[in-house]
Amino acid sequence: MRHFLFSLLATLALCAPVRADEAAIRGIIASQIEAFQADDFATAFGFASPTIRQIFRTPENFGTMVRQGYPMVWRPADVEFLSTDMIDGQLWQNVMIRNQQGELFILEYEMIPLGDGWKINAVRMREAPGGTV
Repeated sequence: MRHFLFSLLATLALCAPVRADEAAIRGIIASQIEAFQADDFATAFGFASPTIRQIFRTPENFGTMVRQGYPMVWRPADVEFLSTDMIDGQLWQNVMIRNQQGELFILEYEMIPLGDGWKINAVRMREAPGGTV
């Protein structure tokens, strides 16, 4: 019982900061999507973690990857923030995006805290329920 109580308290302690930062995390993702919509890849690149910036090296390379691999993020018709989850010690923000053709996508954004705020460290796609609207 003591171990269970400790685990419960530890989980709650981890969740409290996540909830407090939820607005900031959603703001970062929303700002990056807005930058993509304006074709401002330099600003969008600034929301990426150092690891992502090192992989793509330039805002232009990053923009090309997004246009080709994540066109629903580059030109979304609708964006809805879903749950924020802690999975294996990593923080993931779930976002439902509808593209211009009405197809739904769930994107999971891995967020990491750095000295200058939250950064996007990875994005992965999972199947959306229903697939289209």
